[in-house]
Formats: sequence, structure tokens, C-alpha cells
Amino acid sequence: MFNPKFTITSKLLENIKRIGVLIADLNNHRFEKPVLAKFERTAREVSAHSSTSIEGNPLPLTEVKKLLKNRPEYIRDSEREVLNYNQALVYLNNIINDKKIKFDLELILKIQQTITKDLISPFGWGKLRKVPVFVNNPQTRKPIYLPPDHQDIPNLISDLINFVNNNRQKLDPLILAGIFHKQFVIVHPFTDGNGRTARLSTKVLLADMGLNIFNLFSFENYYNQNVTKYFQNVGLLGNYYEIQNQVNFTTWLEYFTDGIIDELLRVGQLLKNETTSPETTLKPYHQEIINYLEKNGFIADRDYAKLTKRAKPTRNLDFNKLIDLGLIKRLGKGKATYYKLSK
Repeated sequence: MFNPKFTITSKLLENIKRIGVLIADLNNHRFEKPVLAKFERTAREVSAHSSTSIEGNPLPLTEVKKLLKNRPEYIRDSEREVLNYNQALVYLNNIINDKKIKFDLELILKIQQTITKDLISPFGWGKLRKVPVFVNNPQTRKPIYLPPDHQDIPNLISDLINFVNNNRQKLDPLILAGIFHKQFVIVHPFTDGNGRTARLSTKVLLADMGLNIFNLFSFENYYNQNVTKYFQNVGLLGNYYEIQNQVNFTTWLEYFTDGIIDELLRVGQLLKNETTSPETTLKPYHQEIINYLEKNGFIADRDYAKLTKRAKPTRNLDFNKLIDLGLIKRLGKGKATYYKLSK
């Protein structure tokens, strides 16, 4: 039975209160759809970059943005890692928005399978590990932590998920999500993808418990600013069986909530400072496209041509702008190309 040790310190309590105030403040402001779409796109870019960078991916943010906008024909492993993470983000945002979340082992396995597909052996996609693993110091590459034996993994993960689902009404969502994050990393249930799966699972858990503003910012960004500090707080040193009863989650929970505050402040300030700009302003002809889509479900260029006198190259620019803002998506190819609203 998983029974984590932690203390609700004055700092942790103050952090939780402050997060509540910051979220309420954001929710009390109305932002135009193009502005929100821009921030959602940026959040995915930053999250995909930060979370993979934590694990050693060398791609800079500028390259990640290009990659997510224009997927190349031939993909290196470093690029696939980013694309997989972004795919997982899109999938999770869709089930969050559709309120189809069931926080269980199946969801966690789905996340791990998505982020590791074509990067490791198929025997490791979406499956709990059946071999021993070591955690190395990312700088020295020497073992610093021996996780639980693989035969104990199913019970440890089951205990953790049961703890989360049995304490939803008893513990603050931030405390519960923070405990899940660290314990998941401690258990280390997969041969690869443990950190990325932990961060994505924590995101969806918070959203499932009512804190769904995380499509606008990236708490992975906070960890990536000081990776050494993140590993020091989230991980353990030594043999799991020798130290499992000594683990105290208090310091991690303070750090975890510090990170959410830091990112909320950063993005909140950016949102409030966002002014109407050519990049995010919709013209009447853009709105014509949106209105048509809301009424008919899809639109092709020939349909748009009947709504406006704009030339074909200009109509293409109109569609591209709405795609860049995340408001619509392009489907089909050539003359069969059409557009639908993004979820």
C-alpha cells in the first residue's frame, strides 16, 4: 500500500493559494480566439522542446518550431522524439476537451507508446518493463539510482494509480499530482520514456481534476531552465529497497508548485500584454470562413471563392493564416483539399 510522507508546510500552503488566485485571475479575463490559439500552439512547441531537452534532445526551440510546422520527409531520431511528444500533447488535449479522460494504466501505457514509437524496440512500446534498469547521472553517465525490480512494477504502479483515484476528494489536486509525478519517476516502470510519460500524465491528471489551463503554458519549461535542480528534486539516489521508507515528498511538492507559479506568472503576463496585432487580428473575410465552417462543417477554396472577391493566391494566404492560428486544419490534397475547424 502506497502511503507517501509529506508535510503541508506554510510555503506549500501559500503556493497552493497563490496558484488558485492566479488561475482565477486568468479565467476572469476574456481573450480573443486567435490569441488563445496562438498561445496554445506556442505552449505545445515549448512543451515538446523542453520535455525532450530535459532528456538530452539537442534540437533548439527554433528548430522544434520549424519541425512542428513543416514535417520533413526524412526524420532523425531527435526529430521523431519531438514529433512523438507533440502527438501525445495533441491526443491528450483532445480527450481533455472531449471530457473522455479515464486516468488508469491504459492511458499511461498509451502515452508511453506514443512518445517511444519507432525510437525503441516495439517490445517496449506501451508495456511495463520486464528487465532491470539503472538510472545514470546525465553528466557522468554513471549509475546513481537502482529502481525497483521489474517483477514488482505492476503492483507498484497499481498502488500509485489507486492512491490517486482514491484520494481525489481528500487531497488538493496540486498535492496529488505532485506526489504522482515523483513516485512515478521513482518506480521507473518503463525501459524508456519514464520522465516524458510522468510529465504528460501529470498534465492530464491536473486537467482531469479541474486545473485545465495547462494547454496555455508548459510547466516542462520551468524544469528545463535548470535540469540539474529538477533531477535533484524529482529523483532518488541509491537502491530503491534501501531508501523507499525514507522518501519525503515535501521538498518536491514545494518545488513542483513553485514551477507552476513561475509559468503561470510568465504566461499570464504575456496574455495580458498581448495587444491586437496583424498576426492575431481576424479580418471580415477570415470570419466569413469561420462562419461558413460553423454552419457547414467544411469548406473548400471553391466555396470560399463564392463568398469573396479575393484572388486565389490571397485566398490561400487567408486559409494559411487561420491554420497558423490553430483555428482550422487542412485535409485532403490538390483539388480535393478542404478545411475544417480545429477542435
